[in-house]
Amino acid sequence: MESFNFKRENYNYILKDEEKLLNFMLKGMGLLQDICDIYYSQSFKNIKVYTSSNYRSNIKLNEEDLLEFTFDIEGVDKKELKDIFQALKEKKKYYRLKKGGFVTLEDKNLNGIGELIDYLNIKPSELEKDKVILQRYNAIYIDSSIKEKNIKSIEENKGFRQLVNSIKDIGEMDYTIPENLKDIMRPYQKFGFKWFKTLARCGFGGILADEMGLGKTLQTIAFIKSEVDENKGNKMPSLVVCPTSLVYNWQDEINKFQQDLKCVIVSGSKEEREKNIKSIKEADVVITSYALIRRDIEEYENIKFRYCFLDEAQNIKNPQSLNAQRVKSIKAKGYFALTGTPIENSLKELWSIFDFIMPGYLLNSRKFSQKYELPIVKNKDKNVLNELNMHIKPFILRRLKKDVITELPPKIEHNIIVDMTEEQKKIYASFVQQAKEDMDREIEANGFNKSKIKILSMLTRLRQICCDPSTFIENYTGDNGKMEAILDIVENNINQGHKMLLFSQFTSVLKNIAKRFNENNIKYLYLDGSTKADVRRNLVKEFNEGDSSIFLISLKAGGTGLNLTGADIVIHFDPWWNPAVEQQASDRAHRIGQKKTVEVIRLIAKGSIEEKIYKIQEKKKEIIKNVVDSNAGEEILLSNMDEKDIKELFA
Repeated sequence: MESFNFKRENYNYILKDEEKLLNFMLKGMGLLQDICDIYYSQSFKNIKVYTSSNYRSNIKLNEEDLLEFTFDIEGVDKKELKDIFQALKEKKKYYRLKKGGFVTLEDKNLNGIGELIDYLNIKPSELEKDKVILQRYNAIYIDSSIKEKNIKSIEENKGFRQLVNSIKDIGEMDYTIPENLKDIMRPYQKFGFKWFKTLARCGFGGILADEMGLGKTLQTIAFIKSEVDENKGNKMPSLVVCPTSLVYNWQDEINKFQQDLKCVIVSGSKEEREKNIKSIKEADVVITSYALIRRDIEEYENIKFRYCFLDEAQNIKNPQSLNAQRVKSIKAKGYFALTGTPIENSLKELWSIFDFIMPGYLLNSRKFSQKYELPIVKNKDKNVLNELNMHIKPFILRRLKKDVITELPPKIEHNIIVDMTEEQKKIYASFVQQAKEDMDREIEANGFNKSKIKILSMLTRLRQICCDPSTFIENYTGDNGKMEAILDIVENNINQGHKMLLFSQFTSVLKNIAKRFNENNIKYLYLDGSTKADVRRNLVKEFNEGDSSIFLISLKAGGTGLNLTGADIVIHFDPWWNPAVEQQASDRAHRIGQKKTVEVIRLIAKGSIEEKIYKIQEKKKEIIKNVVDSNAGEEILLSNMDEKDIKELFA
């Protein structure tokens, strides 16, 4: 008795502390019963301890295709569940019931159920009802949580298990691939088609996040065709929203792979668009751009699509943008996103895409930040990162070329460190000093967070100096280290029969490179944001089939949607903050159809901000891989750099 903290008073042993009493009832009573007979008073009989053997919980898929969740503790008034789970949140060891019993709160089953209820945003007061109704897309997370947390007290009905298994066994599902594509689609593309079909059949959305060049468009076309064939008596178009530059690329791909799909392009003048929108209901596929959906959104108010696809879905990464707001108002039976870069700079971008495909699945914006973004970004919390990955994994399909295309030639990447000229170095050093002073004054006057935009403009100016000081310094006549280097690289490779893509973020730099090429009789093609879509197509064809050896392309305008397998060398004149964007540009050449080894060259100005950007890139490669592909890692992103980090860029 004394070992369980009873105190001897005359001929009695007394225990008054509630926590010690609970410990005695859980552990001491059994020991006593082994060595003696025990007689209870009526008041002691009323002090019952409720454990996992008393829990009753159920999850099932009902006839309305929604999930029903129930939970109760046998013998405990449902009205007390709210207080029990509140005590659990407060990390208390037990809860004393109003009628005198105890609910132990250190039980793993109860803690697992508490975490599940908290994530699913079920208010404890809702547990007083006979059942709580949940969206079916929570099924995978619930199933994973039950297994991960080893919750044994939740029973699952047959419908729930079938729903979960259909997602897990995508490779075994039997869906008919359109006849003319059976011999064209590769095994991983056929799996992607089945992934689309399975998610759609279950009423879920998804993000096809294959690496650039793996045929996301083809997989989507196959899915659309299959749905059209299965619903011949129920005409309903699907909508594809893509960047302006890719509208006609989609049309070309449909004509190439599935000519019998009736395709309507909503483009051109307002009158042309209005005319085309009137014929939408007779179409199988409607294609328009983000820019035009912003203007025409009212025209789509009374139209319901079978599916809505966002190509290059990173275009809605900012949830406050018009792009995001407009496409999220489109009415459709199901929603899918296509993007090689679901995360470019922050986790909130991933949230915004999920908010399109399955609104509410990753909570609202504020709760997502509290539950995931802040713990992962600020606290490097790997447990939270694991939970996020567990939650998103079933709805993101991500394959890399190196894993699925064994016949694709290798990609060799290397940096060429270029020394700035003496005059460049003087300008760079002078600007760094001035920028430091301006930055300190700006931060002192407005605070660090409000100064970020101005600081980033200073960083951009430093990068321009590394590339070409003449783009902003009038009458600059000095030499330029990178310009001399690029002329040598290009001329040497032209002589060896190579074809090259040259990317820069700065169109002013590209135009100066074009001038130098003209002076040196180097034949080239040129593309930037002002190049019209039909001209882009002709330029691509001319480069792949013609005798031009080098294609100058602005990174923003040409980093997506171009198939340039005629090139075997990709040159990045200036490094970009995000490696995924840079990689997308490189994959214009390193994609299906490429027969040669692709060489990727980065020009980096020695002793400059560009070297520091490259180090940030290497960190971000790991971040993007961790959040999308695996269950570990951390996030250190440019948008979350603190004052010390940014000042180091000016060092």
